[in-house]
Amino acid sequence: MLLEKVNWFEEKISLRRELFSNFLEDQKQCGSLFKAIEIMENILKKSQKILVFGNGGSATQSSHLAAELVNKFYFERKALPALALTADVANITSIANDSDFRFIFSRQLEALGQKGDAVVGITTSGASANVLEAFKTAKEMNLDTIALCGQNKAALEKLDLDVIVAVNSQDTPLIQEMHLFILHTMAEVLEKNFFGGKE
Repeated sequence: MLLEKVNWFEEKISLRRELFSNFLEDQKQCGSLFKAIEIMENILKKSQKILVFGNGGSATQSSHLAAELVNKFYFERKALPALALTADVANITSIANDSDFRFIFSRQLEALGQKGDAVVGITTSGASANVLEAFKTAKEMNLDTIALCGQNKAALEKLDLDVIVAVNSQDTPLIQEMHLFILHTMAEVLEKNFFGGKE
């Protein structure tokens, strides 16, 4: 019984090792990550902000990224302006109740987004209606657009976003784990570039 559990766990680890290795070896995938970081860095240099959103696990990851930028990643330093559109329960529930759940992020973007800001939308499926709607609004407002998704990115590609960071998997937990690594990479590189690196 123990051997079966160990073999199962080893298989899980192997899948993740393969996914990380493939991401590193794929120049397009890896390049998209650093293009996204470059966009974020450029808007932060102009004292603009990053607006982040997603559903479910991606909602918590949105808050996670915002917290890493506002507070700190590795060390104490000045705050970087970031806001998770997943955090305001009153806004989310009122928009969903009075209008439609599809507009919970786009409506907030209308209120809070300003020209020069960047948006980071996270969707493991690549087809979340409210994330797609928010990207449409962001494009109309001339905001920089960054998407994190899984293997299915056709709906996002139709929106002509600035950059799509895609994880080559359809397994939601695997995509989410890779997204967390990507978000941590973003936070670490931005902190290092702005404040000189880990103390």
